[in-house]
Amino acid sequence: MDRHQWDERYATDELIWRAEPNRFLADEVRDLEPGRALDLASGEGRNAVWLAEAGWDVVAVDFSAVGLAKARRLAAERAVDVEWIEADVVEWSPPAGSFDLVVIMYLHLPAAERRRVLDGAARALVPGGVLLAVGHDSSNLTEGTGGPQDPTILYSPDDLAADVPGLRVERADRVHRPVATEQGERQAVDALLRAVRED
Repeated sequence: MDRHQWDERYATDELIWRAEPNRFLADEVRDLEPGRALDLASGEGRNAVWLAEAGWDVVAVDFSAVGLAKARRLAAERAVDVEWIEADVVEWSPPAGSFDLVVIMYLHLPAAERRRVLDGAARALVPGGVLLAVGHDSSNLTEGTGGPQDPTILYSPDDLAADVPGLRVERADRVHRPVATEQGERQAVDALLRAVRED
């Protein structure tokens, strides 16, 4: 989807997703000391706002002006400050060596563009900084529910790990997430990568 399609999708009064953070984000950063965080493809801002509430100094980037407007409202409601940047994460280059945490949640791009974003994310980390990437796993098409149906923009944990050769991979797993559907609760299959910059 391009920015205009996302603007249309976000053009509602209500949030498309819950205001609570992604479950995997909350689990994976719980043990980290708050510092400077970058949320790439931040959408309506729920994860960026949650990080700010947890004491992180957050920069959030998304190309949807409508999504960012909703994110700003959410931040104002929660009384937190986030630096919002309207930019395409494929074209935008984060400053190198600047963040203790970089988060990429459910960003689905063709492989070459995904690698470009992940390379920039890895370079943006300070030594000891953590990259957390989560998205719909390739196997979700046949074993899970929801998510994009285009296999060319899906990936596995191994794909994500291969995209960040300069980082030490702490975790690269398929994880399951309950999803409420008209047929009852189903399980979505996601790919999760947690990696650390050591140098």
